[in-house]
Amino acid sequence: METSEIISIKEYDYELPKELIAQTPSEKRENCRMMVLDKSNQTIEHKHFYDITDYFDENDVIVLNNTKVIPARLFGRKNTGAHIEVFLLKQIGEKTWEVLINPSKRVKEESLIEISPDMYVKVLTRQNEGKWLVELHYDGDFYEILDKVGNIPLPPYIERNMTDEQLKNLDYDRYQTVYAQKEGSVAAPTAGLHFTKEILKKLEDKGVQICDVTLNVGLGTFRPVKVDNILEHQMDSEQFEIPAKTAKIITEAKKQGKKITAVGTTTVRTLETCMQKYDEILETIDDSTLFIYPGFKFRVVDKLITNFHLPKSTLIMLTSAFAGKDFVFKAYEEAIKEQYKFYSYGDCMLIK
Repeated sequence: METSEIISIKEYDYELPKELIAQTPSEKRENCRMMVLDKSNQTIEHKHFYDITDYFDENDVIVLNNTKVIPARLFGRKNTGAHIEVFLLKQIGEKTWEVLINPSKRVKEESLIEISPDMYVKVLTRQNEGKWLVELHYDGDFYEILDKVGNIPLPPYIERNMTDEQLKNLDYDRYQTVYAQKEGSVAAPTAGLHFTKEILKKLEDKGVQICDVTLNVGLGTFRPVKVDNILEHQMDSEQFEIPAKTAKIITEAKKQGKKITAVGTTTVRTLETCMQKYDEILETIDDSTLFIYPGFKFRVVDKLITNFHLPKSTLIMLTSAFAGKDFVFKAYEEAIKEQYKFYSYGDCMLIK
């Protein structure tokens, strides 16, 4: 990296009226709005997600991230009665996790936090960037217990009263894709939230090949860039997996000149990381720290389905790299003017 080069974070900022931040999902998954961006013609169309099938046929492959969001927010208390939140970030060992603790000044090494009669947390050591290592103590199946005692880790811009059971149930259902399979994410791959089983079937009936990768979404994906020069930003490492079947489908499709569509920025990073490391798409379990910003050469992905992202985020930089920064910001301006809903529960765009 040329350190003399500077790309200012200010270039990726924009003003969003607070009322356009979606607080709940659209009534039906497929009813969200979809802005269609054509890169070659620089045109913008306004559609709904249920129109997605019009844009694909047997010359397309769609790649989904099948990760499953875990109820990663644990609310507990110390024996002093102090209320503590433990936010699971990443599994390190069988019962060892990297976590965030809030308020962290209330805990020290060896502190015990009771989450429920089924689980308590023992604090081990403080890590860098406000993270801690802890040990979870429980008997039985971990994910069954977590389903009982944990809470869905919604982003901070979705405001919730933690005692509202109706909203809690809605989030439990809708902050998860219909094709989620592999537990491990602390945030949803939100571009996939709009798909229904019916839409996936319609696409398959049209001859579209659909395959999966897994990238467990960590907070790093959504962490705001805090440096003035974006080239100094370091991405958090996130683990991904590409199964043999997916590798074969994509490799064959590329040879045949078919178009590869990534559903979500996590899928883009999975595929492009693999291509960058191995010069092909192959069966692998690996880690990605790939930071995609304008100037990046995409070697796998031809089309992208993605939501509207936070200002100054690595996600808006990736989208700008894919479609061109000026075009993306023009589209965001239009979305604000047309009252699109933004962020995790918001509307989406198809970039082709």
